[in-house]
Amino acid sequence: MVGIETADDAAVYRLNDHQAIVATTDFFMPIVDDPRDFGRIAAANALSDVYAMGGQPIFALAIVGMPLGKLPEETIHAILEGGASICAEAGIPIAGGHTIDAPEPIYGLVGIGIVHPDQVKRNAGAHAGDVLILSKPLGIGILSAAMKKDLLSPAGYAEMVRWATKLNVTGAQLAQIPGVHAVTDITGFGFAGHLLEICKGSQLLAEVAFEQLPLIEEAVTHLKAGIATGASARNWQSYGDAVSLEPTFEEWHQKMLTDPQTSGGLLVACSPDSVEAVMAAFHADGFDRARIVGAMREGPARLSVV
Repeated sequence: MVGIETADDAAVYRLNDHQAIVATTDFFMPIVDDPRDFGRIAAANALSDVYAMGGQPIFALAIVGMPLGKLPEETIHAILEGGASICAEAGIPIAGGHTIDAPEPIYGLVGIGIVHPDQVKRNAGAHAGDVLILSKPLGIGILSAAMKKDLLSPAGYAEMVRWATKLNVTGAQLAQIPGVHAVTDITGFGFAGHLLEICKGSQLLAEVAFEQLPLIEEAVTHLKAGIATGASARNWQSYGDAVSLEPTFEEWHQKMLTDPQTSGGLLVACSPDSVEAVMAAFHADGFDRARIVGAMREGPARLSVV
């Protein structure tokens, strides 16, 4: 096998002229109290990198670190069962893995997928004039922050889990649409951070209409009340100088753009004549909040939000 490229947590290895292997690794600590939901979210998050590169998962390996003797066995079993249920939904087995005794619970997957070498999608290669499409609403990080303060409603919790466990399966289909030029999944760097990676990789300017962004309604309510993650502020500190905002925007607008997403949606840059096919693919897979949010333009590698 010959390694042909890497992106984020993924590596691609060419097997032959028709197949390449996509390998990803991702794990993290709980963002929810329910152990099964934690396992489900971690697994969906880990497989997202495979889908974002246009791959179709074929199997996974579990990465498990648990404080042995401190967590009940049924809790550990629930985490593992949650992860296995998402893999079953993706149509793949967990073929093995590795476990360690850790001071804090961690869980994740090594995801292995296949893709045609000519259809590998990266967070670069967008064209001027491309349309930007986002598949999931923003605000997962804000809901998690509200939950930690015991302010999240049952409906808000259900919404958070709904989106964080929804597999980005459409990525494998997007890889077969010729006009799809760049794809990334929105995770810890937030919407603005991951879009800036496309801008830098493509040497283009991104223009986004904030009012077009799909947002989780309860997340907006909490954000306006001052609830946000610490990571959101750190994100802005790291790349805020490359983002232009309307002077009329309030602080919550900026924090929504930098809100870290756990298992967030796919962000696609595609030609205008491919928009219908991309939107149809998302809608067919149940991404009913998918929206056109902006476009790529000639200009410096920056993000302009109006």
